[in-house]
Amino acid sequence: MTPSDRAAKTMHLAAHFPGLNSTTVWADPRSGSQIEFSSFEHLARTAERGLFDFFFLAEGLRLREHNGRIHDLDVVGRPESITVLNALAAVTERLGLAATVNATFNEPYELARRLASLDHLSGGRAAWNVVTSSDAFTGENFRRGGYLDRADRYTRAAEFVATARELWDAWPDGGASGTPGTFDHTGPQFRISGRFGVPRSPQGHPVIIQAGDSDEGREFAASAADIIFTRHGTLESGRAFYADVKRRLADYGRAPQDLKIMPGVTYVLGDTAAEAQEKATEIRRQQVSPQTAILTLEQIWGVDLSGYDPDGPLPDIDPDPDSGRVQGRVRHGDPGALAAKWRALSEEKGLSIRQTVIEATGRQSFIGTPEAVAEEMAAFVRAGAADGFILVPHLTPGGLDEFVDRVVPLLQERGAFRTRYEGRTLREHLGLSRPGEKSSAASGT
Repeated sequence: MTPSDRAAKTMHLAAHFPGLNSTTVWADPRSGSQIEFSSFEHLARTAERGLFDFFFLAEGLRLREHNGRIHDLDVVGRPESITVLNALAAVTERLGLAATVNATFNEPYELARRLASLDHLSGGRAAWNVVTSSDAFTGENFRRGGYLDRADRYTRAAEFVATARELWDAWPDGGASGTPGTFDHTGPQFRISGRFGVPRSPQGHPVIIQAGDSDEGREFAASAADIIFTRHGTLESGRAFYADVKRRLADYGRAPQDLKIMPGVTYVLGDTAAEAQEKATEIRRQQVSPQTAILTLEQIWGVDLSGYDPDGPLPDIDPDPDSGRVQGRVRHGDPGALAAKWRALSEEKGLSIRQTVIEATGRQSFIGTPEAVAEEMAAFVRAGAADGFILVPHLTPGGLDEFVDRVVPLLQERGAFRTRYEGRTLREHLGLSRPGEKSSAASGT
């Protein structure tokens, strides 16, 4: 392998702060606060020590409910993402800082200003994970509660991102010494004009991240995103997704390197393969308790399943597609089709409810010795199944420590990961160009 070949195959790594998902093991005595700043600081400092590209914060806009009560696995009191990242900017130097912010329940001027401010305060390390929402339950927290049809959510998001970029481009390069330029946007979703209040930031535009696997999500990522956060359980499915999304870039005048594909993954390490597998099995059992298994099943079936035995077979009743039993959590796909898929899995392998949930909900995991995990991750990137990975540890805040201490050095030895930061901005870490000033108004203005 030549030096240029090796450079082309180096991976990108990011750290996801765990919490609002079934990955987190709450009962582990090493599990710390989801609220105290020290938890965010510990994970971010570890990621920077490991030379990761960025630190990633997910966020929900309303506490999830189950049977009218706050869901047992929700986090009550989690601070707002951009506020946390502004604080982390002061205790890190090179690590990118990515906030999840909803494009349905925010406005371009206000959010563009907050993200540009983070980019300035961090010296060019801001990123925005663009998410959408179409459920009325979340919308009840906002003035236009539930108004947005599901089919329109990406339409609004695409115009939102384009409008934010117009605002970031309003100032010329040259920082505060430049003259604030005007913006004037008229489109189906937004009609705004004025002068943008924040000078052009170090990256020009914060990095745009998009999470999604639907056809419309892939198209949105190909047209507007710098990173797509996805989930694929096998090398084959990862390669198919990678090829499909990269192929779409040409339709928007973009090159394959303009979009990084980074699936979310977990890892479990052991001194032997058997030890790692034993640890992984125990972690999955902790992640999916008997109670969690029933709650997860109710999210699909939409009916009360509290009378079912978690160690017994799946329900033989049909799901209720119009159920409001679970609020604030997306039901992925058609409930009937998903229930049929789970039944087939259960029958094929003779799995109970809990065992089915454990197998069906597990994300891509790398399990083995540090050497085996390093080689498998590098192989995914070499094979064109990913440009890197967003690690989702199962413990807060120390869940990343072992990976940084034991796997990162092995990736570096293989030439699969950087040995130092070459630049200062997140765009430089990712090998993304800095956007230039637009010569004309964007489409729709």
